[in-house]
Amino acid sequence: MNVLAIAWKSIRERALVSSLTMLSVALGVALMVTVLVINGIVTQVFNQSSSAYDLVVGAKGSGLQLVLNTIFYMDKPIENVPYKFYLQLTKLRAVEHAIPVALGDSTADGKYRIVGTTAEYFDVEYIPGNARTPGKRFQYASGGGFTKAFEAVLGAKVAKTYGWKLGDTFKIAHGGNTEDIHADIFTVTGVLAPTGTPADRAVFVHLDGFFQMSGHAKPLAEAEEKSRQAAGEAQDLTKPTAAIKVAEQPSPKPGELSDDEKEVTAILVRIKPGSALAGPMLRGKINDGLTAQAVNPFEQINWLMKNLVGNVRVALLVLTAFILLVSGVGIFVSIYNSLAERRREIAVLRALGASRRTIFSIILGEATLLCLLGGLFGLLLGHALVFIAAPIVEARSDMLVNPFAFEPAELLLLPGLLVIALLVGWGAGTAAYRTDVAKGLQS
Repeated sequence: MNVLAIAWKSIRERALVSSLTMLSVALGVALMVTVLVINGIVTQVFNQSSSAYDLVVGAKGSGLQLVLNTIFYMDKPIENVPYKFYLQLTKLRAVEHAIPVALGDSTADGKYRIVGTTAEYFDVEYIPGNARTPGKRFQYASGGGFTKAFEAVLGAKVAKTYGWKLGDTFKIAHGGNTEDIHADIFTVTGVLAPTGTPADRAVFVHLDGFFQMSGHAKPLAEAEEKSRQAAGEAQDLTKPTAAIKVAEQPSPKPGELSDDEKEVTAILVRIKPGSALAGPMLRGKINDGLTAQAVNPFEQINWLMKNLVGNVRVALLVLTAFILLVSGVGIFVSIYNSLAERRREIAVLRALGASRRTIFSIILGEATLLCLLGGLFGLLLGHALVFIAAPIVEARSDMLVNPFAFEPAELLLLPGLLVIALLVGWGAGTAAYRTDVAKGLQS
């Protein structure tokens, strides 16, 4: 009978204690797997959403707040920038897409954000592609985009929550105040397929309709001065030889707003391929002005993930590492306590010719089997928990969770457990190694 067979037989003889010991290891590993996988999914969702645009342009203030508000709908708008500033950005040669976003209102119950924008929003990949993988574009579960002022496109979560479908109508709350409902009525023209991004929990309305609602216009005198300053700064965003000029807009019809009275919360900017240096240069020039700021959304989210979410992740991983160490101590105590009961058994093995090295190897084998079996069970248990949690996480956060997600860091778990097993086995094996044969036979 080889060493591992003897070690396995010893584990089976102490089935209850061994099972509880392996379970403690399994729970620690399962917790660590769950933390790693869920953190990986959250990080991926945030990074993918933030990488859809090269710049987010908005009013001066917190760059992180601007990104969280504009892309993730998780914060309040800082301020607005003049509509003419947006018009200027659309004329820059290096800009492929400049998409206006107007925020502030919500659904009548205050649950979901209203996003005023243009049809161009749905033409841009919400997850950009690369040389290896294609990008992802918005798809419609039903209907299509809006073309008229008071039309709307629903995110998948919104449509599911309210049961809205094509042709349904709704009103919205001004400034998110559920007691101040706009009289204007919007009609659903499209429902987006699930994306696993913040777009699932937003209601997109035509920008013209957003502007036409009461309370959304800037007082004309104030608007003209602010718009004039913004237009002047926007003219300086390019070299003098390539200065941009926006054609004079026709006078608005009665009841319509002039461009001076319009404002947007932010502008989502996509730089043309091959113009990598244009993004940082444009950001620097915008930030030098007084009207707006431009931030790289990926940098802002990366800072957030590293300094806030990353610290929480490290804390959880350290906690689970301590759990695994405690499990290792439990294995040591279990084996060490069993040595008193097995003193005669060890003495008999020695009397039959087993060397001290063989006895040491048997104890080391027990510790290794307990750790590795508990670790393998923990890996399966951890992924089972992720599989069970996937639909719950999707329902509560709108993130599409792959239940079969795997994190490369998991590959370090079993080697780590093996190190713990060797340390534990070494200590217990040394005690067994020193067992006196004569005293053991007399016990």
